[in-house]
Amino acid sequence: MSAFLFVVPPLVGHVNPLVGVASELAARGHRVAWAGDPVLVRRLAGPDAAVHPCARSGPGGPDGGDGSGGSGRGGGADPVRPPGMRGPEALRFLWERFLVPLAEAMAPGVREAVAAFRPDVVVADQQALAGALVAEDLGIPWATSATTSAEFADALAPMPRVAAWNDALLGGLRRRIGRPGSTCDPRFSPHLVLAFSTPELAGPALRGGDRIAWVGPSLAARPRPAAFPWERLDPGRALVLVTLGTANTGAGGRFLAEAAGAVRARAGAVQGVFADPDGVLGVREGDPDVVALPFLPQLELLERAAAAVCHAGHNTVCEALWHGVPLVVAPIRDDQPVVAAQVAACGAGVRVRFGRAGAAAIGAALDTVLGERRIRAAAAGVSAAFRAAGGAAAAADHLERLARPRAGEGEDG
Repeated sequence: MSAFLFVVPPLVGHVNPLVGVASELAARGHRVAWAGDPVLVRRLAGPDAAVHPCARSGPGGPDGGDGSGGSGRGGGADPVRPPGMRGPEALRFLWERFLVPLAEAMAPGVREAVAAFRPDVVVADQQALAGALVAEDLGIPWATSATTSAEFADALAPMPRVAAWNDALLGGLRRRIGRPGSTCDPRFSPHLVLAFSTPELAGPALRGGDRIAWVGPSLAARPRPAAFPWERLDPGRALVLVTLGTANTGAGGRFLAEAAGAVRARAGAVQGVFADPDGVLGVREGDPDVVALPFLPQLELLERAAAAVCHAGHNTVCEALWHGVPLVVAPIRDDQPVVAAQVAACGAGVRVRFGRAGAAAIGAALDTVLGERRIRAAAAGVSAAFRAAGGAAAAADHLERLARPRAGEGEDG
């Protein structure tokens, strides 16, 4: 059997897809361990998960990830990013204030984890750059975990100066914590890139080439939030799930209020369930039209939902489309505009402007995704492709194949 070390950032949306993969590998008899934030990993992967702690240099990330309906941070204070920051400025903030400091903070812990656990393969999230750089430096095969397909789109190609700045930043990071002189992009393993999507949503990949294994979403059991009032759901109305992920409600109060207005304007036909961690909606407990709670059982709700309104976070989008649920997407920042464009391009949803859409625009988009057969059919098509891709089991198959040569060397020795 082989040993797999999963290196993850302190972000829920980047840990969740790997929980199912790790569980599948363990069920097949392999040894599995994690390098990251022990509190967060054990909350998501189970209290018995073997976790080698890595320092995080304070921040929990500019965004907490998505897909859990609750806090996405593992603890600590986030770098303060102005809500209106967009484009290259937001990219600079992400790299200089989060990704690079996180990699430098995690690198010693990753090296210690490798020395203690002796993995045959390192599985490194695209935002846990220390995993890739340390594995490369130590000569250990490594796979990339791509929990968002946005990087495959090569969004910086039209911005050569920004791309050159990004390359220089990665080069400096490699000299400090990796193998100087190497040229491999640590976001794209030369051995294997696990993409938790499929081309039916992501479109053709412009980066990654034949190293990409399109395995589709990896959905695993998650810790249950506080009890959900299922008795308040009206089976005679279309259920609409509204979420801005786990860390965007501070910037999303206006949008959530407008979305609630859109739902109330259609109260005879629609009922809304809102993820509202900060309580910005002020909804009374018995409200028949809008259910708003800090934490939601998102996967269970999507099994019943007719539509979802979200920020185009990759996990939320994939979880909705796994269930064949069409989307209204309102991207805020980072990879979300790319993912929103994918949703619109494949026909499985409608895009609205996060900063400007009012109740009328959100309501019109809702009417479209609820009423147009072509959109529901497109969502069903992506769902079928996701399910055929194999998810966690397919990812485990690919990782086993990557591990065999090294595991065999160890047995021969």
